[in-house]
Amino acid sequence: MSRIIRGALAAALLVAVAACATQPQAGDPGPAPARKLDAKTMLECGKRC
Repeated sequence: MSRIIRGALAAALLVAVAACATQPQAGDPGPAPARKLDAKTMLECGKRC
């Protein structure tokens, strides 16, 4: 195997390992979605809850 091919394979392996080793940044998930009212609550207080 020539030195050029061996160097290219080593570089590809290095890039693959580096890509797997990095972790994505955890972003801010933002506010929680509003919970829907269940049927009993809607009957008790209507749309004002």
